[in-house]
Amino acid sequence: MTAARRYAVYLAPPADGALWRFGSAVLGYDAETGDAPAAPDIAGFDAEAWHAATAEPRRYGFHGTLKAPFRLADGASEDDLAQLMALSAAGHHAFEMPPLEVRAIGSFVALVPAVPSPKLEDLARSAVLELDGLRAPLSESEIARRKPERLSARQLGYLEAYGYPYVLDEFRFHMTLTGPLPEAERVQALNALTSAFAASGADVPATVTDMALYVEEPGTPQFRLARRFPMGAAQ
Repeated sequence: MTAARRYAVYLAPPADGALWRFGSAVLGYDAETGDAPAAPDIAGFDAEAWHAATAEPRRYGFHGTLKAPFRLADGASEDDLAQLMALSAAGHHAFEMPPLEVRAIGSFVALVPAVPSPKLEDLARSAVLELDGLRAPLSESEIARRKPERLSARQLGYLEAYGYPYVLDEFRFHMTLTGPLPEAERVQALNALTSAFAASGADVPATVTDMALYVEEPGTPQFRLARRFPMGAAQ
């Protein structure tokens, strides 16, 4: 049986902006063009070591998760998903994100908002709730991959209801820059990425103008940014 493709609803910064260029270069993959941009100088890592450190997030491309990867339910089509995404995006106004900071989250390093953003949280909530009717149920292997024994009761309920444990009040927006790293490497990466981020010119508030649909073709190693759905004009 041919595996079904997976879809993800992500926040993707404008492709012509410094934030997108920085994140794509750090990961060594531009999800919109398919190119492999050169990474910035990451102190303490040679090119091979950095390529290995970013292998996991490179699969997904630079992004912030709004609705985690999912397969379409039987009878649902990509056109159905596109129509719902267009409606969902149009129901929100473009807004400015808070400044981002480089932080360690568990064993990996990511960009996170310096302060909470209710508009960002509302956008993610809408993506989860409004698009979930098109999502196929998780398979047993997909559930096991989330390590349900480590989840809280609330997170487990969200996994069962929405296919992902970190939604709604458990949602914490982040833009992943590395895979899981041992402590010493994580500290090195955190310091080096903090410097590289400041030098990139990307450490200024970015404007969120659309929701992005990423697609993973079966048998391919990476997601591609397939379409952007514009939000309403800023107020």
